[in-house]
Amino acid sequence: MSLNRVASIEGLERERSDDSTTTSYRRMSFNPVDHWAPDMSKKTSNVEPVRTFDEIPKGKRLLQCAIAVLYCLLSAGVVFGNCFLDLDVLIDEGVYSELCSKEEIEDGTSPCYGQEIRLNLMFTIAAVSTNVCALPVGTILDRYGPRACGIIGSILLAIGSALFAFGRDLPFDSHTSGYLFLALGGPFVFISSFQLSNCFPAHSGLVLALLTGAFDSSSALFLIFRLIFEGTGGRVTTRELFLIYLIVPIFIFVVQLTTMPSQSYKTVGEIVKLAEDEVNAPTPDDSSVANNAEVERRRSEHRMRRDSVISEINSLLETSTNSKRAKREDKKNKRSGVWGALHGYSAFEQIKTPWFWLITMFTVIQMTRINYFVATVRPQYRYLLHSDEEAKTVNQIFDVLLPVGGVLSIPFIGSILDKTSTPFALASLVVTATLIGILGVIPKMWAAIANICLFVIYRPFYYTAVSDYSAKVFGFQTFGKVYGLIICLAGLFNFIQSPLDALTHKAFHNNPLPVNLILMGVAIVVGGALVIYVYSKSRNMQRQLLEVEAEGARESLMPDVTMNGERAYGT
Repeated sequence: MSLNRVASIEGLERERSDDSTTTSYRRMSFNPVDHWAPDMSKKTSNVEPVRTFDEIPKGKRLLQCAIAVLYCLLSAGVVFGNCFLDLDVLIDEGVYSELCSKEEIEDGTSPCYGQEIRLNLMFTIAAVSTNVCALPVGTILDRYGPRACGIIGSILLAIGSALFAFGRDLPFDSHTSGYLFLALGGPFVFISSFQLSNCFPAHSGLVLALLTGAFDSSSALFLIFRLIFEGTGGRVTTRELFLIYLIVPIFIFVVQLTTMPSQSYKTVGEIVKLAEDEVNAPTPDDSSVANNAEVERRRSEHRMRRDSVISEINSLLETSTNSKRAKREDKKNKRSGVWGALHGYSAFEQIKTPWFWLITMFTVIQMTRINYFVATVRPQYRYLLHSDEEAKTVNQIFDVLLPVGGVLSIPFIGSILDKTSTPFALASLVVTATLIGILGVIPKMWAAIANICLFVIYRPFYYTAVSDYSAKVFGFQTFGKVYGLIICLAGLFNFIQSPLDALTHKAFHNNPLPVNLILMGVAIVVGGALVIYVYSKSRNMQRQLLEVEAEGARESLMPDVTMNGERAYGT
């Protein structure tokens, strides 16, 4: 069978104008064999197979998703569990105690000023590095695939664990170095797992929610470390704990080589696009090759590569099951309202558009608000409630609910992203963030509890929505670079937390309200602009699709057909 099977599939493709922000649609004509008839009897064994989710058994895809959720739970965001580890374990073990003055030691001050500053610096470096690392992770993911990222991540996690385990025996500051390697390893295993949402396209939002929930809940790992440390009276030290933790990077390394995919999953539409590019690729220029045998060998390899791609695409598209799944996927994509807006564009072209800069600004301001609140929740409520005991209670509730929220929010997040439009999801983010800001300035205990409950659900919803938006708008071919750049810029901007903290303490005399109100106001403006832009673009895209579909329907009418003496129309 020739590729005319593919040509018979009608669809819509983008027609790009000179303005990279403008996208229109036209009826797709995909017949790349008009001027070239391949010999389908030829095969090649050394061509990389075209992979899609339907080629992998459902059981294996479920296993891959379960494994990814498990190792993200154990490694993706462990460095954000510092609130469980630093004061309760590291200080008890005397980490950085050499920075304390004699007076502080004699007075029994714990932690001392120098010790606390160094620990905060360690966590700040790790948190910023996690976000900045997203850009190189994305580039490696796009170029070498998720398996390479997973292996690199496992190696970084192993190095970080070893440095932390043997920190007291090494002649340099291995605690900061070890925490940095743990921070760098997390994004490699986390971001490379996003492509698994294509395992089950109809439930991609749920898969992303599971992965993000695992990321949020991974901060509880240090809570488990602390409970073990306290339960054994300090007999099980961080050395033993991190030596045991080495099992995690070893597990990740093994499953990357045995179970996880080497290349990112692709949807049927992406496979067809790749096939079109491959088949329409020009024949290699052999003018500089004098050897006729070498010329013939190159042309033969080129023909066989085309034959292999065509054969696999035909096999993919011929099953009725794939046709039904493609319809379900197409229905979900249309429901989003923005799917495919910038698919097929280069990363540089995508970055120049308002699609990128608006979501980036929104991510920057929201990540700053989130991390600022996580770092200052206790002093904020100490001022608002005028009670250190009540502030401590709020902080303890927050410590417990933060990882739990990532799990409890999974069904809610999956439903919104899979069953509603992207403009609606973004509007929900803006409204929820505004409500959190309002609750955060009310000096009442009930408002504090309500704020925390809403915050722990909003945090994974926000992170999942940004990755879902990036996949739908920019596509997975450039997802690593574009999403990585968004998170990288947001991470760099998080250095502003220290000036905000200083502003709160010095200019506003520990009053957190001015800074919180400023951040909330900026978030409303930027978020509102993002929602309005995406909604207007979504309406334009839907109108263009309807116009093209109507045109296609008119073209398929068959006049001059009569039935019982009357003119009839059909398709």
